[in-house]
Amino acid sequence: MIFTETKLKGAYIIDVKRLEDERGFFGRSYCENEFAELGMTTGIKQTNVSYNKKKGTLRGMHMQNSPYEETKLVRCTRGAIYDVIIDMREDSETYKQWIGVELTADNYRMLFVPEGFAHGFITLEDNTDVTYQVTQFYTPGSERGIRWNDPAFNIEWPIEPVVISVKDQAHPDFEKALTEAQ
Repeated sequence: MIFTETKLKGAYIIDVKRLEDERGFFGRSYCENEFAELGMTTGIKQTNVSYNKKKGTLRGMHMQNSPYEETKLVRCTRGAIYDVIIDMREDSETYKQWIGVELTADNYRMLFVPEGFAHGFITLEDNTDVTYQVTQFYTPGSERGIRWNDPAFNIEWPIEPVVISVKDQAHPDFEKALTEAQ
C-alpha cells in the first residue's frame, strides 16, 4: 500500500500498490502491521455499506461523540464519490480545516479518517457503493452532525447535491453543534 498523509495530521490517502500481469492485478487494501507502523488506529469492529441511487446524493457531515468516536477506512467500491473530512479535534493545528478526495471504484483509493473528524461525501455517479470499516460499533444517541454547507468551513463541493436526507438537512451549523455537544 502507498500511504500519503494529508495536510490534516493523522488522515491518510491510501493507494493500492498493484502487482499487475495479464490477469489484472493483486494488491492489499489493509494490513494491520503497516497501519500500526504509521500509528494508525486499527481494530475494525464493523463494516458498513452505503448504496446511493442518484448522482448528487450527499451524506454528512457525521461523527460520533466520545467515548464512541470512530476511526474510518472509506473506499468506493462502485461508482465515484467526493469524500470530505473536517478536523474537529480542538487541540489540533488543523482544527476546522477540511480536505476532499475523489474515491472511485476504478482508482481503488481509500481514505483513512482518524477519530475526531466529521465525515461526509457526495456521489459523482448513479448507483454508487461506499464501504466503511470502523473501529466502533454504531451507538444510537452518540452521533452528531454538522450542516454540509456550513459557512464556518466553506467546503467546495464539486457538484450541487440533489438528494439529502431530512436528518442531514437538519444538522445544525458548527457553532450550534458545538454548544449541543457540551
